[in-house]
Parts: sequence; structure tokens; C-alpha cells
Amino acid sequence: MDKRWIWCNDKLSTEYTNGVKSFIELAKHHLDNDNKTRCPCPHCRNVYVQHITVVERHLMVKGFSRDYQNWIFHGEPMTLSGDDDLENVEDDAEDDVDEDDDDMMAALEDAAGGVHVDVSGDDYPAEQTRTEDFSYLFDQAEKELYPGCKTFSVLTFIVKLMHIKVLNRWSNKSFDMLLQLLREAFPEGTIIGKSIYEVKRMLRELGLGYESIDACKWDCALFWKENKDLDKCPVCAEPRYKFHNTKGKNIPHKVLRYFPIIPRLRRLFKSRHTAVDMRWHKEKRPIKEGVLMHPADGEAWKHFDEKFPTFAAEPRNVRLGLATDGFNPFGNMSNCYSTWPVILVPYNMPSWRCMKENFFMMSLLIPGPQSPGKDVDVYLRPLIDELKDLWENGVMTYDVSKRESFRMHAAVLWTVHDFPAYGMISGWSTKGYKACPVCNEDTSSQPLRSKICYMGHRRYLPIRHAWRNNTQYDGKSERRSAPRNRTGADILQQLGRVREGRPGKHPDNVDRKRRRDACELNWTKKSIFFELPYWSELKLRHILDVMHIEKNICDNVVGTILGIEGKSKDTIKARMDLEDLGIREHLHLQRHGNRVFKPLGCYSLTLDERRQFCQFIKSVKFPDGFAANISNNVNIKDGKIIGLKTHDCHVLFQRLLPIGIRPYVTKEVSTTISELAMFFQKICARTLSVSDLDAMQDGIVVTLCKLEKIFPPAFFDVMVHLVVHLPHEAKMAGPVHTRWMYPFER
Repeated sequence: MDKRWIWCNDKLSTEYTNGVKSFIELAKHHLDNDNKTRCPCPHCRNVYVQHITVVERHLMVKGFSRDYQNWIFHGEPMTLSGDDDLENVEDDAEDDVDEDDDDMMAALEDAAGGVHVDVSGDDYPAEQTRTEDFSYLFDQAEKELYPGCKTFSVLTFIVKLMHIKVLNRWSNKSFDMLLQLLREAFPEGTIIGKSIYEVKRMLRELGLGYESIDACKWDCALFWKENKDLDKCPVCAEPRYKFHNTKGKNIPHKVLRYFPIIPRLRRLFKSRHTAVDMRWHKEKRPIKEGVLMHPADGEAWKHFDEKFPTFAAEPRNVRLGLATDGFNPFGNMSNCYSTWPVILVPYNMPSWRCMKENFFMMSLLIPGPQSPGKDVDVYLRPLIDELKDLWENGVMTYDVSKRESFRMHAAVLWTVHDFPAYGMISGWSTKGYKACPVCNEDTSSQPLRSKICYMGHRRYLPIRHAWRNNTQYDGKSERRSAPRNRTGADILQQLGRVREGRPGKHPDNVDRKRRRDACELNWTKKSIFFELPYWSELKLRHILDVMHIEKNICDNVVGTILGIEGKSKDTIKARMDLEDLGIREHLHLQRHGNRVFKPLGCYSLTLDERRQFCQFIKSVKFPDGFAANISNNVNIKDGKIIGLKTHDCHVLFQRLLPIGIRPYVTKEVSTTISELAMFFQKICARTLSVSDLDAMQDGIVVTLCKLEKIFPPAFFDVMVHLVVHLPHEAKMAGPVHTRWMYPFER
């Protein structure tokens, strides 16, 4: 039976649909008494027994497990592959013992250029420059773990042991103790390292190490390249080292870990498991007019191909996305340390592979204890230099799938971060009256009593829309048009007026104020990414992170509805803002003698209603490991929900909140919040339609205008405003922009 349909990526195609039907017809003859059989979808994997109708639905939605080639659980007889016959079964059984070793040898041959490396010979293909020597690893792959061992070679056993260590997060100490126990338990002559360091030394030839680069304590400069031998910072003259240890070794103040990306990119083409996928976006990607399923379907990717046709002509040239965020490596032990990893993601691969953790490439590990801030460019210097070299010169790479060498180039298509990191990388300050980097100098903002609000979404409505003349929003009519999108040339023109300051956080550095009279706007620097020759030509350089925006909006809505102290935007000052604007008189503070009363808004719940709402949230049952923090962080007595993580807010806002608040608020409020929740549901889908995005762009403007009539102006911080730009960016970057691009949210 022809089973090639299993590999079909389009589950709506006739080939795949007919293939599923043929499988179901075969399986119907081998059902149990309850009409159930094993389900071969990638999730059930023949472990779970389902009704035949459920099996068919799983296959149509989730696909068919590609590892299940011989349908032995559904009526096919067990067969031997290839030209095997019964006389060779015994020999094959012996060969299976060495299957792992064969796979290891194949992997090493791929890494070495497709041949077994002989140090004294010339076995490399003529097209390939011989730069790597894996002779030691080949030797370990052929050496028995102990005399007479037929199950494992030394290399196979060590690799599997290290894999288990990583998956289960063993400490180095526990791993050393295990090695000691194995050395005592195994026969004499067993070749196992005594410690984790010996094991790592064995695998070091794979070449995926890192480079330690000393940095100034004030983030002024790196002691790298021309500054490599200096003992003092070339900018602030601070000492490079903080002290000498007892062994006389110099201890630097800060150390940047730099992981070169060229070896990692080349390794993708040297493995037969990934080399073909690096051409998937060009050769196998299903294309549907008006449907976005991969970054290559977005306008930004297509615009890049038009601008640089030479780069686009080679499908193996790598397109990258860059992301960074700070985290505390010490957990609850320290609250004042921030380490910043910089991650690169290859977009050449299928959408279901490129965002797997296996393919995240950490290029930099920026040390703390403080955030690098706008001085992050100092630490990005090694990466930018390597990216410039990859763009201009490229690097010779061996493609094991085609058995040929080619010159590989690479380019960063965009970066994606949460909003504070967005400001660090782009150089646009995300605070103040012009906090929106997309609206730029046309940001709609106005001062309140103690903050800045970002209202004025009526300017995105059609010019003759009736709501533009309605003064219930902010006390005045709206005559402005929507902000225009600025090109790279416009941005460069603005950056030309920005004064370059002295890098670093040295106490002697003057805190330079931006010159508003010189039109510096919110620019704090010219980003180091503009050194890349193609950066100013990109249609989309920085992407807003949907998950971060959704969490902030969820906190605003839930905090305001439940009146959570510190989270609610309906404060005394917020009511006084309404008085200042002369709108919604029924919500103004009421003064009776020395007492001040705050009328209950249409969006507010009483204490009993808050308790009932929290009881509803608490009663919802989730699968194990799915949004467990929602139930754990609900306080029914006080009617509060606090301490939710990003994914918990994602579930609460999209699924539970629209249903839970319906009995307690007006129809206008519940409908508007449901519209906002539905917007995030649609934009977080794996597949996006261009027509749907156009409708969502118009719809979110109307929804934001409705919110302006419901909530006080203090509700509209910059995170609420950023929602209006999400549909446009989704059209530019595709669904990767919304669902799986940002690694730090996973």
C-alpha cells in the first residue's frame, strides 16, 4: 500500500484525506467489541485506545505518526524491510544491537563531511575544505564500553548518559556520583570518565563551545580584538580585574559568554536529519493564496526577497529571528540579578520544527547583576560582526543531503522582545508621551494627574465616522488621521539628529537629556543593528510580543474589575481625571462632608460578586500541568486573583473571563471584553488569513473605542494601545509573530 500520504503536510489535501480513509477502512476490520482501536496520531502514538470515529478525527486534525510505517496494530502482517528474508532474520537481530552505534557513526560522518575521517589521508570530498578532525570521536564510537560489550560503544553510552542528565536536570555533583558508582559496578577495563569534566572533554571535539570575553564593570567596552590585552577599560579607565585568587589567576569584573553561530549553522547542514529541512521553506512549503502559515508567507519575507534577489536565489541561505529577555538565574535566592541570553531561531525549517528548543541557538549570555539597558550594543558587538561577515562573505558549508559544498549566507529578518527589551534593542525609549515606537512622533497621548494615558483610537476610524464627533470619549472631537508607517529612510533621517553619548554606566557619565528642540524624539541611540547592510531596507525590524501585551491587558482588566489594590486602574486619581476632562459625571467622586465616595462603575463588581466570580474560576478543572497557577492564586475570601504567569493570563483572558463576568456586568461591558478576548484567540492561531487580519484591524479599532467609553482614561497605558498594531505586524511576519516566535514565553 502506498503510504507516502503520511508525509503530506497539508491535511486538507485530497492525497491525505484519501490516505486516512484507506487506513480507517483497514482498521474497521480489526476493532474490539466496543468499536475501538489504537490511535496512531502523533499524540496517542498507538498507546491509547479510541473509538474509530475519534481515531479518524485525530488523524484529520493532528496528523499521522510518521514512525508508524508497518500497521501491525491495524491488520497488516509484520514484514521485513527491503530484501530481507527469513534466513537473514537472525543476522538482522544481531545487527539491531549495534543500531545506536550505527546511528552515532552516521552522525559523525555527517559532521565530518560524509566520510570516515582518516587523519593521515585525504578522504574529504574535493569541494570541502578540511577544517574539523573527528578522529578521536570515531575511535570512541568504535571502542567497546568494556571488553565483550556488544550493546554500547564508549561514545554512545556517554552521549546517552549526558542526554539523560540534561533531560532530568541532574546536578554536576549527582552526575559525578553516578559515574563513580558505574565505575565500581561495571567490569574491569570499562572506559568511563571520572567526572563531568572528563566527559565534556571527550565531547569537546564537536566544536559547539563558547568564548569568554571580559567586559568592563560599567558596561563601557569589551576586552576583545584590539582591546584584548588591555588591563584597563579604554573608555572609563577602570581596572579590568577585581582581584587575584589564591592561585594567582586574574578574576575579571564581568565575563560575556559568546557562542559563535557559524559552527551551529553549519552543523544544521551536516546532519542528514536537518539538512533537508533547511530548504523546506522554498521546496516543500505548502502555498495557499491569502493564507499565512509560515514566516515565508508574510509580506516582510517577500519584501526582503525582492530587495535582495541574490540572497533569495539560494534557498539554503539562513533567515534568522532574534530574541532576548532578562531572567534571574538564582530564582528566589536573589532578587537583584539579571542575566540576558540572546537567542537566534532559524526560520528555514518547517514551522513545527524551527521553534523547538532543539533548534534555539543561544549566541550571547550577557552577565548581570543589572540589566545592560541601552549599553546592550556593547555586548552585541561580537554577534553583529559575525552577522556582517555572514552577509558579506558567507562561509563554505557542506550540505550532507546533496553531498556538495556551498557558500552559506545568513540574515536577521527581525527581532522580538517584550516591551522594555524592545526599547533596549531598538533605541526608542518606551516611556513618555511618544512611547509607541510604531506611531513614532504621532503617538496619541495626554497627561493625567499622575500618569500618561494613550487614548485617541478614534483617529483610526474612517474620516466620516460618527464616533469622531462624540465628545463622551475625552471631551473633544477627533479630527486627526491615523499615523503613517515610517520607512527605514525616515528612521535613519531621525537618527541623524541624535547625539551619540558615552557608553557605559560609569558614575562620571552625565545623564544626557534628549534635546526635544532638535527633534530627537524618543531616540536614545542609533541601534548597532543598523551596521548590518540590509537592516534599513527591512520592512519590519522589531516585532511586538503578543504574549507580553496580552498579559498586561489581562492584568489591567482583571485588576480593575475585581478592584485589586495596585492592579486596578479605577483609583481615586482616575476618578479625578474624569472630572478634569468633564466626562461621565455619574462616576465623579461624591463628597459628603469630610467623606468621599466613589460610585460603582458599570465594570466594577461588589465584594459578593467578586467572591462568586473567584469561586467560578476556582471550580474550573484543568488538565495536569495546564494553567495550574490560576486555581492556586485565587483568593475567594478577598475576591482577588494575583500572581499569574504569562500562560495563565493567556488561558484566563481568552477562555474564562468572558464567561465568568457575564452575570455581573452590563451587556455592553461583557460584549466588549469578549470581543477583545476573541481578538487574541484569532491572532494567536497557527494559521492566519489575510482577509481575517484586515477585518481584525478594523474590529480592534472599534473595540478599543468601546473600551474608551467604559473604562477611565488611566486604564489606557501604552500596552493597551499597542494592540492596534498587532494585525499589521501579523501580516508582515506571519503567525510566527504571534504564537511561537518568542522562546522565553515557553
